Amino acid sequence: MDKPSENPPPLRLTQFAHGGGCGCKISPAVLSNILKHVDRGLIPPELMVGIESSDDAAVYRLNDTQALVATTDFFTPVVDDPRDFGRIAAANALSDVYAMGGKPILALALVGMPIDKLPPEIIGQIIEGGSSICREAGIPVAGGHSIDVVEPIYGLVALGLVHPDKLKKNRDAQAGDCLVLGKPLGIGVLSAALKQGKLSAAGYAEMLRWTTKLNTPGPKLAELAGVHALTDVTGFGLAGHLLEICRGAGLGADVNFADLPVIAEALDWLGQGVATGASTRNWASYGDEVELPADFAPWQQKLVTDPQTSGGLLVSCAPNCVDAVLDIFRADGFSEARVIGQMRAGSGVSVR
Repeated sequence: MDKPSENPPPLRLTQFAHGGGCGCKISPAVLSNILKHVDRGLIPPELMVGIESSDDAAVYRLNDTQALVATTDFFTPVVDDPRDFGRIAAANALSDVYAMGGKPILALALVGMPIDKLPPEIIGQIIEGGSSICREAGIPVAGGHSIDVVEPIYGLVALGLVHPDKLKKNRDAQAGDCLVLGKPLGIGVLSAALKQGKLSAAGYAEMLRWTTKLNTPGPKLAELAGVHALTDVTGFGLAGHLLEICRGAGLGADVNFADLPVIAEALDWLGQGVATGASTRNWASYGDEVELPADFAPWQQKLVTDPQTSGGLLVSCAPNCVDAVLDIFRADGFSEARVIGQMRAGSGVSVR
């Protein structure tokens, strides 16, 4: 009889999670069904953004020059390295502040861990990873809350400030606006390949490059009068978050598929049928509002619904503002930013 190995296999964080990153979000259709039974409660006049348009964060006016941006985001592991998990989760949470045009001021850590399965040093590395991103953003982790749960969960409550006149909502897009996407798509595909043990070292490096890159152009974009609407692309995929802009503004949008920035290795895996279950759930939730070409391949549909973890900013801006928007992105190292379509009269999203 073989002796048991003295060296147990390395612990994989993703083995504890049924889903990972923003792919573990409740689907748009299910979430909508849940919230329709929830009373909106008090709506004070100072509340500039609440739950009415599925925006990225709540915004509360403090005075004539300051509004508080408040959001929270947390999820189960999308990677196995604990420090990388913490970094990705923290960047993803702070993105919602940037997506409102705000600057983060502090964060609170949200920690749920299976204490009987994960050693303290692993949990500490997750928390330190998140703290390192907050240091990069120039803010403290000023507290938080921790609980003992079955699956590892980590994220932040993120607070920021924005001038009330510079606030960017997802519902203020205008017909004729150009759409600019700041990061390439494909994070969900790479995470699926990683979970299947197929992702290359180069693919993992690209995944980390984009998921830990802070969406710092947000406040700078908010300074441009020609930028009308702003959001970030996360768990509902490009089509889902663009639909939120369309519904809020009472408009439609056209997307040029050939212009979409995509991580190269993600395209390879899509061609081999690798995708997340969340992509299928996304399409089931809003596919009736998305028009695709008759000859669209299944992998192309998967790409426009692919859940992004810590995805890119999606900007709706006047055509004469496009060059300034792209300059801001590129100055902050977002070399893949590009125009992907335009807003129009009507409703829904049409992919060319």
